[in-house]
Amino acid sequence: MSHNARERGSTSLVVSLGLAAMIVAMAQTQVIPILALLQKDLDTSASGVSWVTTAALLSAAVFTPLLGRVGDQYGKKRTLLAVMTVMLVGSVIAATTTSLALLIVGRVLQGSATAIFPLALSVIRDEVPHEKLHGAMALVSGTLAFGSGLSLVATGLLTQGSDPNYHLVFWFSTALTALALAAVAVAVPHGGSPTGGRIDVLGALTLAIFLVLLLLGISQGHEWGWSSARVLGCLGGSALAAALWVLVELRVANPLVDMRMFIHRQVLFTNLAGLFVGFASFAQFIGVSYLVQMPAQLTGYGFTASVLRASVEYLLPGALIALAASPIGGQLVRRIGARSTLGVGSLIGVVGFAWLAWGHGAEGSVITAGMLAGIAISFGYAAMPALIAASVPLHQTGIANGINSISRSVGSPIASAVVTSLLASKVINYPAIHAALPAESQFTITFVIAGAALTLAAVVAWVGLGKHHQPLRPVIKSAHAPDAAPVRS
Repeated sequence: MSHNARERGSTSLVVSLGLAAMIVAMAQTQVIPILALLQKDLDTSASGVSWVTTAALLSAAVFTPLLGRVGDQYGKKRTLLAVMTVMLVGSVIAATTTSLALLIVGRVLQGSATAIFPLALSVIRDEVPHEKLHGAMALVSGTLAFGSGLSLVATGLLTQGSDPNYHLVFWFSTALTALALAAVAVAVPHGGSPTGGRIDVLGALTLAIFLVLLLLGISQGHEWGWSSARVLGCLGGSALAAALWVLVELRVANPLVDMRMFIHRQVLFTNLAGLFVGFASFAQFIGVSYLVQMPAQLTGYGFTASVLRASVEYLLPGALIALAASPIGGQLVRRIGARSTLGVGSLIGVVGFAWLAWGHGAEGSVITAGMLAGIAISFGYAAMPALIAASVPLHQTGIANGINSISRSVGSPIASAVVTSLLASKVINYPAIHAALPAESQFTITFVIAGAALTLAAVVAWVGLGKHHQPLRPVIKSAHAPDAAPVRS
């Protein structure tokens, strides 16, 4: 194959996988602006409609690490196409149903698509030349932030008017999923060497129970009450399930997750950084979204923005700059290393959140600070796959990136719980609108906490992550389990 042909093949591969990753982010955020509409149209309670988001989150927690391992064992393209087909079916169900139960089923199927991202990174590691590896990973990672912004804008546009129709939102994701599925089918080769072997069913089950109980307790804490028996039971049960999962993985011959990999310094601290970056990303989204919709004439702060204006004017610029910054992040990974890219990006985000905390009285400040946060998230997403790639053998790339995806996903419900609790903890009554709205100080605290999370991410990058390290080696070397290629971290 000629050099130009390889270039075209690599470009089409990255573009198709970027599109596939984008639909993952869209599925996570597309319902958030229409929860009130869903509650009204489906004639359910706020607690009932919350399961539309919780179901996707729990599904992602269960299927992402499992399908990452399946991709390593049985072929990444085959698994990727299967997951995207399930996503397509889930989108069609959500687009056609008027039943809350069936909508939740559709969202469970959509949630499983979170596995697309680690599978896409595994394909890139197999197929893209080493000199372009970091840039390709960064670009695909950057589509996550862009997809979140695009989804918010699309949802706002599709539900405008006096008679909004939520089905259009899911038809939009159905169309994009079908397009991405076709692109992946054409552009992604059947490359790599599947390792084969048996699935660690008991390990997958105990890991799923641990993650489901943990995320259920966190995501429903505000609704159920943080001291309620249900929340405490979920959190206590998750701790027991985690201990059981570790025991299982230490005893089985072919564990779902190699515990040496899980506690390997580079992998462990990369996942911790993922938690902080995921928290900051969602805190920025939900904090800015609520802030700009506050009625300025009553509260003295906010900009009385509609949902659509909040998405287009205040959140989309950060998503666009995140996509534009992703190739820069890839170049930084190659030039200064992944840990420094993560650290620099985190500090940029700290500046952005400090600006949000004390300068959110001006529209330009909110938009610019949000763009700084977008750059920070983009650089973090560019650095973490490179840190994982530098630390694990090739045959464990899928499961390792799957666990890292989950670490970022865990940050989202924690951020939602923290921000929601903060905004509800200090409110001012406004008789004119028969409502109680958050005090402005609560938004300041929200952005300070998000900035603190990115400060911790910077500490993890420069203190927790070693400047020089040895990648984790497989216990048994074979043609199907090559060592990790040396990658600068």
